[in-house]
Amino acid sequence: MAVWDDLVGQERVGAQLTAAAGAAAAAVDGAPAGASSPASPASPASSASSASSMTHAWLFTGPPGSGRATAARAFAAALQCVSPDRALGAPPGCGFCEGCHTTLVGTHADVEIVATDLLTIGVKETRELVRRSSLSPAVGRWQVIVLEDADRLTEGAANVLLKAIEEPAPRTVWLLCAPSLEDVLPTIRSRCRTLTLRTPPVAAVADLLVRRDGIDPAAAADAARASGGHIDRARRLATDERARTQRTAVLKVPLRIDDIGGALRSAQDLVDTAAEAAKQRAEEGDAQETEELRTALGAAPGGAGRMPRGTAGAMKDLADRQKRRSTRTQRDSLDLALTDLTGFYRDVLALQLGSATPLANEDVRESVDRVARDSSPEATLRRIEAVLACRRALARNVAPLLAVEAMTLSLRAG
Repeated sequence: MAVWDDLVGQERVGAQLTAAAGAAAAAVDGAPAGASSPASPASPASSASSASSMTHAWLFTGPPGSGRATAARAFAAALQCVSPDRALGAPPGCGFCEGCHTTLVGTHADVEIVATDLLTIGVKETRELVRRSSLSPAVGRWQVIVLEDADRLTEGAANVLLKAIEEPAPRTVWLLCAPSLEDVLPTIRSRCRTLTLRTPPVAAVADLLVRRDGIDPAAAADAARASGGHIDRARRLATDERARTQRTAVLKVPLRIDDIGGALRSAQDLVDTAAEAAKQRAEEGDAQETEELRTALGAAPGGAGRMPRGTAGAMKDLADRQKRRSTRTQRDSLDLALTDLTGFYRDVLALQLGSATPLANEDVRESVDRVARDSSPEATLRRIEAVLACRRALARNVAPLLAVEAMTLSLRAG
């Protein structure tokens, strides 16, 4: 299995990364004069002559579920590939050698993968990444930093990162991921080669679920269609009954907003569901995380007895982190619900305009038909804009209930 096998529906991006990994391997192996070699980070991404060469800074963009992080991790593995077949002309990224395997499972000594579960990435964490980026590879071919949530860098953290990208160490590669170019500082994106991923085709996502996860083909097809091509979301819908139940509840909202009371109740239900999802996740991980820290700090197992002196600060830091993580989980859950609502109204609009595009929400076709009959395309567009406005409000830290109530009232008004 090659490292690119989980990169679904991104043939163009895969080809570019394969070529770049080949150029990187040639540079490390001391290729003869005239072979491709790493370009400087400031090389224009649009330059045709450098389209297949290597550079020290990459920016992966694309909609949620497109596989930005998957592409970055696969590229990191290809950069560390030590397969003997490369001597016979095989491209880097075999998926089996030690370099590929340890990168993909997250244990390679020279690959740092950062995927925050908090709202932001601060200056302190970024400085640590910059310090690491200055080191030479310990066992691998490159020092690779994968930052899966570059859009969550604070302004100060982004400025710290900029310096490292401007003056990289000779064998360091930065792989940044963000939903769009606008989510990254212009000074950073101008120094990166940009790769834009697309939403994978539904059929390709279904095939991946069958091939990789062993999911029944019919269930895989239903989940892929309902997710709109979002790979991780499709897997959750196919394997988690709770995720399917939550989606069903969200798709009932358009039918429950006939009056002001219904709109406000729907808003409360959406926020409560998101809060419950955050609570469930906390219950799954926080207790174990707290107990592990207590044990590491010298407390008696099982929570018995008092904590040793001088450990209160560490326990408070963990509690604060867990609280911030819960806040992000709640907002992520709300955002997912809003994405489902957007998909519902997109299907409504498709019916109203007579489009032959297959519906993403075929399982609630009756509800889609009803809303399409009872409203106009202009009203549907206003409703889609109301959902998008709610997402923007949440991104600006507006109180969730206030933002969602404003949205449901706008949905009712049409």
